[in-house]
This record gives sequence, structure tokens and C-alpha cells, in this order.
Amino acid sequence: MNVYNQILVQSPSAVGMQKFMTKTYGWMTIGLLTTAVVAWMAINDGKVMYTILNNPLMFWGIMIGQIAAVMIISFLINRISAQTATALFIVYSALTGLFLSLILVRFASVTITSTLFITAGTFAATTLLGYTTKKDLSSVGGFLLMGLIGIIIATAVNIFLRNPTIYWAINYIGLAIFIGLTIYDTQKLKAMGEALEAENTAPEQMQKYAIFGALELYLDLINMFIFFLRIIGGRR
Repeated sequence: MNVYNQILVQSPSAVGMQKFMTKTYGWMTIGLLTTAVVAWMAINDGKVMYTILNNPLMFWGIMIGQIAAVMIISFLINRISAQTATALFIVYSALTGLFLSLILVRFASVTITSTLFITAGTFAATTLLGYTTKKDLSSVGGFLLMGLIGIIIATAVNIFLRNPTIYWAINYIGLAIFIGLTIYDTQKLKAMGEALEAENTAPEQMQKYAIFGALELYLDLINMFIFFLRIIGGRR
């Protein structure tokens, strides 16, 4: 949000915006492929799974590494180089693959496959809506952020309560929030691309903001996938 507010200006350049969005989606795809490859390798390597599950330091290292990468890219994007931002994004994608492997191993392959198709279709439809809609969604972002914070708090509380009703409510509400965030973030990034082009932003800066945008869309899609997986797979 801070980055968006700093650089958002009016721009007539659709060509520059399209180049920015293409680069953003491209890096998001690279991140997803990295995650998929790492998750597949981890699931098919018993030693890796055993080490993660039986080594608390490694597990928490993965979690802390993910959070650190997201925080640095999100809040220090103006202070780091494009190379650092890109490297952090790839590292984050790989760490997410390790984390996802712990979730995916609990589900049948047919469930994972069907969930992937459903998630891909939903993401494509929602990001297209965000890209094409003329309605200003800037006021929606705050409500979605508050909802996300509420989901995080409810999830933390339910770790202790283990209430199935709360669990399923979190899944459905969480899915709705990330569907909304995909629409909102796409429109926001489209405006960002127009703003960057209007300012004749240097290629290195464009690369950094493309990574920033790729991370936002990546987070939307991955979380959408996890919530769909929990709902479709029916696992706690």
C-alpha cells in the first residue's frame, strides 16, 4: 500500500502499463513454478520431509524466512536493488514450496489436481475482472485488509479451541477475502504500471515494482489455493 500511494499518478500510457503487467505476471509465474518444483521434490524425498517434520529449528527457519522475505520486499522495496528483490522473491517461492509440501502430502493427488484447476480458473477470472473493471476499488482495500487481519487472529485462536465451526468459517471467509484481494490488487497494479510509465521510471525500478506486484498476486493465488484445498479436501 505504501509503495502504491507513493507512486500513483494519472497516466495516459496503456502500452507501458501492459508491459509492466506482463512482467509482473511473468515473475509471478516463475515464482509459482519454483514453488511447484520444490514442493514436488520435497514430497518425493522422504529424508527432506522427515527432516522438516522432526527438526523444529528448520521448520521455524522456513516460516521466519518466508515472513522476512515478504516484509523486506513489501516495505523496503525502495531501498534494495532489483537483483536483491528478485533473489528474495525466488527464495521466498522456494521456501513456500517446502511449506506447501507439508500440506500437500496429506491430500490425494486427484484432490490436489482438481484444486489446482479450480484455483487457476478462479484466479484467471478474478484478475481479469480486476484488470477490466472501470469501478474504483480503492476503498475496498481497507475492508479486505481488516478481514485478513481478522482471519489471522481467528486462526491463531482456533489453534487452541480446535472448533470445527470456526475452522470452516475461516476457510470460506478466507477464500472470499483472497478472491476480493485478487481483484483489488490487479486493479491497483494496473494503476501502478500506468504511474511508473508516466514517470519514465528506470528499468531497474520497473523490475523492482514488477517483483513487488508479482509477490502480491502470488500471495493471493497461493492462499486461494490453500483455502480451496481445505474446502475440497475436507481435511483439518
